[in-house]
Amino acid sequence: MPLKIELKPFERLLIGGTAIRNGSRRSSFVIETVTNFLRESDIILESEADTACKRLYLTLTVLYLAEPTPEAEDIFVRQANALLEAVPTTAPYIRDIHEFVAARELYRALKRCKDLIQYEQSLSDRLAPPPATGGTT
Repeated sequence: MPLKIELKPFERLLIGGTAIRNGSRRSSFVIETVTNFLRESDIILESEADTACKRLYLTLTVLYLAEPTPEAEDIFVRQANALLEAVPTTAPYIRDIHEFVAARELYRALKRCKDLIQYEQSLSDRLAPPPATGGTT
């Protein structure tokens, strides 16, 4: 079944290994074959993958957009295990992501990894030092 995609001005879209950027006007097109794609809001660039969870998301993106290879799956397993060892409270997220990968439901794995990134951010926010007060006594 064809899928109609609408892109905002200058919005990016990844289809397989191809990056598309829309022009200055809203546009739409139809994808007539089955393929994996990600909208800009679901894309993390390599330069933005500055945390363990974002790097895991980036690896899942590669698995989702390209034909999964044993090497890429091995990188995913190593990253997931390292994250689980460093932060055991990520276990429910890692378990779910691993189950989605094993079932080849890679888009669902990406969505669950977004939840993991939010969890990582909440941990970081809680561990951040309180802001310094400007007053002296």
